[in-house]
Amino acid sequence: MLLLLEQILNGLQFGVMLFLLAAGLTLVLGIMNLVNLAHGSLYMVGAFVTAAVTSWSGSFMIGLAIALPATMLVGMLVEVIVLRRLYPRHHLDQVLATFGLILFFNELVRVLWGPRPVFLDVPEFLNGSVELLPGIPYPAYRLAIILVGLLVALFLYFLTQRTRIGMLIRAGASNREMVGALGVNVGLLYTIVFGIGAMLAGLAGVMAGPVYSVEMGMGEAILIQVFVVIVIGGIGSIRGALIGSILVGLVDTLGRSFLPTALRLIMDPSRADGMGSALSSMSIYMLMALVLFIKPQGLFRAHG
Repeated sequence: MLLLLEQILNGLQFGVMLFLLAAGLTLVLGIMNLVNLAHGSLYMVGAFVTAAVTSWSGSFMIGLAIALPATMLVGMLVEVIVLRRLYPRHHLDQVLATFGLILFFNELVRVLWGPRPVFLDVPEFLNGSVELLPGIPYPAYRLAIILVGLLVALFLYFLTQRTRIGMLIRAGASNREMVGALGVNVGLLYTIVFGIGAMLAGLAGVMAGPVYSVEMGMGEAILIQVFVVIVIGGIGSIRGALIGSILVGLVDTLGRSFLPTALRLIMDPSRADGMGSALSSMSIYMLMALVLFIKPQGLFRAHG
């Protein structure tokens, strides 16, 4: 039971990390109808900027304070210079162009920081554990990730449902031509939306840095899982991104932790470990297939 509780928390932490990435990507995909494979590169940029500034200043919080606006600025520049020309183009053109951006950012990271991984220490004030229940300690930093993700979810809910810019974002997602005809600068609105999505990706990179190694190409590995989250939750839905992220995080973590052990009850250990590893890797895709079979548009429709 202690192991189960710990793995549930690990799954929740991983799900929250996925949500920070999926929230920005689902906004871009649902509102701007843009397939952005380079979203993971912004996650990588946030992690590397944090690592560099933290190493220079000795303070993780200074690294965080600089990485978020820096990643937002990079995202807005990419939107203005490259992606703005892709909105009327076919999705295949968008995929090819943003794949080119992945190569560009990977080589840029190689030039600036080299090909070797960079390691980022957990902040000193979070370098400990919290005793959730008697005899059940849990790393404070992982709890901080969960808290940050939930706060971001509340912020996005308030932004999209209770502010003027949120009203414009929802209106632009429903009928961008009418919004433009009413005098709204749709180009500027899209730049702001993309900047917010980039900042969230950078925040995910900041939070992932002390948990995983900061290395070139780190965004591509997690991007596939982020797309699975978006499909499960419903394209363009922030609520769907949150629920989908938690489901994917729990299914992936619990499957990797317990499926090989469960299979050992019915087969020899070597076969059980191999089959358990394969099935646990497939589990999130089987979850996606099940959700799409029941609800082809995902758990939550963004509009309509």
